[in-house]
Amino acid sequence: MLPEALQAHARTVAHLAVYFEELKQAALRLREQFNVRERGFFSPSEDEAARQLLISYWMARAALFEVVRGYRDAADTSAALRPVRFLIGYSAALLLVDAARFLRENYHDQPAVRAKLNEPEPHFGIPPESYDTVQRSLTSPSHVWHLYHAVRYLEEHAEELRLLAIDPLLAPLVEVVGRLGPRLQVSIHEIAKARLRARTRQFSNSVRRNLINRALYGLQKVACLMVTDRFTRRGHQPSLPVDVANELRSLLQPGDVIVNRKEFALTNYFLPGYWPHAALYLGESHDLERLGLREHHELQPRWRRLLELDQHEPRRVLEAMRDGVWLRSLGSPFRADAIAVVRPMLSTEDIAQAIGRGMLHEGKAYDFDFDFTRSDRLVCTEVVYRSYQGIGGMQFPLTRRAGRLTLAAEDLLRLSLAQTGFQPLAVYSPCHADRLLQGRDATSVLAASLNDPSSASRSC
Repeated sequence: MLPEALQAHARTVAHLAVYFEELKQAALRLREQFNVRERGFFSPSEDEAARQLLISYWMARAALFEVVRGYRDAADTSAALRPVRFLIGYSAALLLVDAARFLRENYHDQPAVRAKLNEPEPHFGIPPESYDTVQRSLTSPSHVWHLYHAVRYLEEHAEELRLLAIDPLLAPLVEVVGRLGPRLQVSIHEIAKARLRARTRQFSNSVRRNLINRALYGLQKVACLMVTDRFTRRGHQPSLPVDVANELRSLLQPGDVIVNRKEFALTNYFLPGYWPHAALYLGESHDLERLGLREHHELQPRWRRLLELDQHEPRRVLEAMRDGVWLRSLGSPFRADAIAVVRPMLSTEDIAQAIGRGMLHEGKAYDFDFDFTRSDRLVCTEVVYRSYQGIGGMQFPLTRRAGRLTLAAEDLLRLSLAQTGFQPLAVYSPCHADRLLQGRDATSVLAASLNDPSSASRSC
């Protein structure tokens, strides 16, 4: 069985392969409906529809980029897993480049549409000139040179990679390579031109790597060329201080909501606020048994998997990430640089009901559309919303952002500050203090982080 991280990455790419095709069809339908080319501008209704589609695209791109970025070197993994890592990274890069070329082929000759694609979206952190940044990468000699190594590895290991399709988890990725690969073949002329224009040091460093490392490095460089450098910091591994993590473990109770932030994570910049992410804390197996959930119809078929997830960390969460809504170890939300916990102001019975209801959504895909009107795909905060809405009288006001009704993680924190359904339990924010805070101190820090509009783009 593949390691959990590789499974998550494979699920992400497989889901987004389908999702990007849906976005393409939606974009083509909008093009047929709009008269932008003749008119030269967007009407208000066209503008709203276009911005919603654009946000979905940038959100999905960010998720794919973070998959590719994780595959820098092959030296730290077993030889048996290297083809799997390449397949995941290569199929993700193919989706990225294919989507960028789709935009170019369909809209590059339409100035009004290009201008729309370059507009920033402050609520979701989309910077200006994003379309131009992506399109410049498609004609970059460096792009061609790095892609060349990936294509070489694919050609030399084609049969080995095809055999990976036996695994149902990897079969969709093999299909992506077969379907999109021909669009990205690099010609000898392009390679020669790229080599001539590549810097000497960059070239010499590249040839010293073995082919698999050059291929993985090439995929990462292709993806990196499609974003601006200010969004990431190479080598940063988000984690809580050991004493903070241990103190939190002693405080957490089933039903608590964990809100966190990872510094320098690209996906931070496509979610509103300083605190972009939320997860529902379930507790240990004995906690769930005490709540009477061991035989719950939604938990019972998942019980064995819940126990086997992580032998080093027995505490569990229900969390929607780019690969979907899954049971995970507490180690997942603890991979963060800042963290806050709020507690529902409900009875034990109500909390047990909410957890049972939340498990109904385990296994569903992530919703890059941020559409709270559908329940077949969920974002992280929607797990909390669909678990607790209406239980014990709890109500969540949804806020319209960029044409969508949303519930941001910071909305949950604001509810806790107002003592509406939740109350603050603890917060660790290195921007404000070097230790875990509780009580009034935690409340003050949360209020400060929510009231500072510059905090979302500031790293500590």
